[in-house]
Amino acid sequence: MTFPTVTAALDRRLAVNAEAPLAVGFSGGGDSLALLILTLDWARVHGRSVLALTVDHRLNPASAAWTADAVAKAQALGAAARALAWTGDKPATGLPAAARGARHALLAQAARQAGAKVLLLGHTRDDLAEAAAMRAQGSTVSDPRDWAPSPVWPEGRSVFVLRPLLAVGRDELRSWLRARGETWLDDPANEDPTYARAQARRLLATRFPSPWRGEGLGGGAPPPAEAAAFELHPDALPPPSPTLPPSRGKGDAAAGYLTLLRDAPAAHIAAACLCAAGTAQPPRGERLARLAARIRAGEAFTATLAGARIEATGPVVRLYREPGEARRGGLSPVDLPVGQPMVWDGRYELVAEDPGLTVRPLQGLAARLPPAQRQALKALPPAARAPLPAVVDAAGTVTCPILAGAFPARARCLVGDRFDAAIGLVDQEPAT
Repeated sequence: MTFPTVTAALDRRLAVNAEAPLAVGFSGGGDSLALLILTLDWARVHGRSVLALTVDHRLNPASAAWTADAVAKAQALGAAARALAWTGDKPATGLPAAARGARHALLAQAARQAGAKVLLLGHTRDDLAEAAAMRAQGSTVSDPRDWAPSPVWPEGRSVFVLRPLLAVGRDELRSWLRARGETWLDDPANEDPTYARAQARRLLATRFPSPWRGEGLGGGAPPPAEAAAFELHPDALPPPSPTLPPSRGKGDAAAGYLTLLRDAPAAHIAAACLCAAGTAQPPRGERLARLAARIRAGEAFTATLAGARIEATGPVVRLYREPGEARRGGLSPVDLPVGQPMVWDGRYELVAEDPGLTVRPLQGLAARLPPAQRQALKALPPAARAPLPAVVDAAGTVTCPILAGAFPARARCLVGDRFDAAIGLVDQEPAT
């Protein structure tokens, strides 16, 4: 290992004695090749296995050959390797964003299936600079963070993304690879001027030609006006604070809703809306700012935002899934495959143990629950009841798998763990 910042990032974020493999997104390019080699070096010292995952976007006639070469290279270096493919029709517009979303989904799903809790990606200091340049041109792309939950849901549940190369320049990595005698693939899409990232890369190469971008190879300091674009930015979310849900551990997260104190930061409120609603896009902008202001002002109110129902009373705010989401198909009935985990409504992972089961909202079915479950339901706030999962068998029998009794399906609520990850409470690989 020759990059102290990379070593420090791996030591800081990864569990030394964990048995789970480490997943690495490996395109065969220089950045991901350096990442794979450095990860393998660290993993050998700590007795960890490494799985390289290569995504074939199927956007170039040569992509299948590139993917095969990448898999072979990963295996030659000592990693297990798996090829993934983005199949189906490709959008006529917004292709880079769609490809990025598909790539994250494929990588996260494959990592989780392999038992990996961390997916390592090869973003560098240059990617931070390119993101800043893209925003200056009107893009909404955000900075890559060194540690964050997977950005896709529900494919990325329980998977965290680690980017240990963010303090290292791309030229520096390539010089290191050349010294080792390594070669890598240069994707022509990186130079395609129709893509915003390629435009940003060209702009930065013109304004700050090598060797400056390879800081650490003898280049000088960046001009002060540009320095921020090349710094390792902290996470956007604030650190953990006393605004954690006061009733966590009393069953609210397990029942699919969250409780916040009035002084919760806006980022925590946005995360709570996202997690309680089970959706993929958190609220932002003026609507979030207005909601946060009303909460801090101590106002008693009920509102909806981003698929969440917000009830503010007294010193706390409770956030639920908005039952009206069913009108947009968010809570449509779904058949449950036997023995296969399936996420329903973005909040519950369900596994059917019997055939012929369907899951749908409990709304309108509570009277058909067994007596013990009807009694248990009364302990929940009214707003939490309607969006609960109701499992219906072929005979029409209704049960709710998070209430009392035995069930034909098992359920795991994802809301609490997702919220903890979103607000930064999980800052390193879980040991178990």
